[in-house]
Amino acid sequence: MSLSDPIGDMLARLKNSQMRNHKKVELPSSKFKAKIAEILKSEGYIIDYEVKSNHNKTNLQISLKYSSGNPVISSIERVSKPGRRIFSSAESLPKVNNGLGIAIISTPKGVMTDIDARKQKVGGEIICKVF
Repeated sequence: MSLSDPIGDMLARLKNSQMRNHKKVELPSSKFKAKIAEILKSEGYIIDYEVKSNHNKTNLQISLKYSSGNPVISSIERVSKPGRRIFSSAESLPKVNNGLGIAIISTPKGVMTDIDARKQKVGGEIICKVF
């Protein structure tokens, strides 16, 4: 089965799992999804992630984080979709929730947060917003 938007599927699975108070969510893995999970871990939105391989396919297992019973990720939304790509220069990168959230950007220097992209003065495709 092929998905037209695997990143959108990942974000939907994260959102749905947190709404049902699951401890972990497992999804098909890719290097791009692992990089997004690494950013979410470094920013404190998830506890940990692990790439597991069994037989000939790899899965990404993400341990979700809760604060006093509520999910840490209150909102996660896809910005750039396969049908409509959204690009931004370093100067016009969005501030998510007045700086309380992050935007994950795919740049020529790799996948990073909007804060890191502004520091390195590099723009790119806005993947999603998290807060």
